[in-house]
Amino acid sequence: MNKKLLVTSVSLTVLLVAMGVILILNLNATNGSELKKVYALEEPKFVDKEPRTVTTSLTLNAIGDILIHSPVYEDARTENGFDFTPMFEQIKPYLKNADITFANQESILGGDEIGLSSYPNFNSPYEVGDALKDAGVDIVSIANNHTIDRGEQAVINATNHLSEIGLEYVGGYQNEKDRQRKRIIHKNGISVGFLAYTYGTNGIPVPNGKDYLVNLIEEQQIIDAIHEMEEKTDFIVVSMHFGQEYHPLPNDQQIHLSELLTNEGADVILGHHPHVLQPVDWISTEEGHDRFVVYSLGNFLSSQIGVDRLIGAITQVRLTKTINSDTIQHQVSDAKVMPTYNYYNNHKQDFQIVPLIDADQYELHNAQQLYDQTEQHMQSFTDEVEIVPYLE
Repeated sequence: MNKKLLVTSVSLTVLLVAMGVILILNLNATNGSELKKVYALEEPKFVDKEPRTVTTSLTLNAIGDILIHSPVYEDARTENGFDFTPMFEQIKPYLKNADITFANQESILGGDEIGLSSYPNFNSPYEVGDALKDAGVDIVSIANNHTIDRGEQAVINATNHLSEIGLEYVGGYQNEKDRQRKRIIHKNGISVGFLAYTYGTNGIPVPNGKDYLVNLIEEQQIIDAIHEMEEKTDFIVVSMHFGQEYHPLPNDQQIHLSELLTNEGADVILGHHPHVLQPVDWISTEEGHDRFVVYSLGNFLSSQIGVDRLIGAITQVRLTKTINSDTIQHQVSDAKVMPTYNYYNNHKQDFQIVPLIDADQYELHNAQQLYDQTEQHMQSFTDEVEIVPYLE
C-alpha cells in the first residue's frame, strides 16, 4: 500500500473518533434533553366529527299470475319434456334488472308424473319453475285458490322441485316446520321478508291437520306473522290473493285488508286473483310512512281471452335503508309500472310476453292507445307512480 495513503487514512480515523467522543460528552452534559426534544411524540388531538350516515337500497320487481292453461303447456312441449323459456325471452331483461323479482305462480307445479291438467283443476309442468328461474325470478307465491286443486301430493312435488332449482316459494308448504321457516331475502345489506295468503281454495277443503299446505287469509294470523317478521327484517312484502275476478277496481275488502296490514307493518302489498290490472296506491300509516299497494297485477302468462286479461305489468319499487348513529330509517319510493302483453296467435300457439308498447308488432294494432289507457287506469288513485314503456 502507498505509504502516503496509509498515513492519510490513519489521520482521518483518529479525527472521526475524536469528534465522536466530543459529541457523546455534549449529549451527556445536556442529560439527553435535546434528544427528548427530537423524539418526543405529540399528544393526540381528537376532533369531533359529525355522525356518519350510510344509505343503501334495492329494487323490487313483481309480476302477476302465471296461469298455465293446456294451450300454454302444449305450446311448450318438446321431444324431451317442456321448455317455457322462449315465452319469457322478450321480457326477461326487465325481470333480471331488479335486485329481487317476485311472481305469482297461480297453477301448482305438481309435474307430469301426476298428470297435467287445466281449468278448473290445474296442474302444471315443473319446467315452468325452471323458466321463471332463468328469467330472473327469485321468489314465487303459491298461495291461491288453485293451490290444492290436485291435492297434497301436487304441493309436495312443487315445493320439492322449487327447492331443487333454488327458487324460493311462500304461501304453501310441505309441513309445519317448512311453514315456520321465514322467507327472507338479503340483498345490498337489506333484508326483505315475504308472506303470502289466499281468500280460499275454490271450495276444496284443506286436509285436517295440514293447514300448512296453503295460507288462508285470517286477519289476526297475518298480523302476528308480520310482527314476527318485523324483528328479523327491514321490509315486509305481503302477497294477497283477493278481490273479484275481472273487476278493474278493488273492492272494500281489498282496501280494508291493505290498510290494516300496512298499518301493522307491511311495506308492500302485491295483489292477485282478478286476472286484470287494478290501480296502485300509497297508504299513509299511523306512523307517517307511505306504504305501497298494487291491488292486482293481472295475468302475466295465460291463455285467457280478452285484451284486458292479456295486459299485465311489471311493477317496481325502491326499498331504501338509511343508518344514522342512533336511528335506522326505511323508505319505499320510486314506484314504476311497465305494462306487458301476453301474445298468442289465432291457434293459441307461439306464446310470448312482450312490452305492451311493442305489441303492435304482435298483431295488437292499437297498442299505443291501450298503453295510454293502462297508464290512466293504473294512476286512478295516485299520480305518484310512473308508467314506463321499459324498465331500466
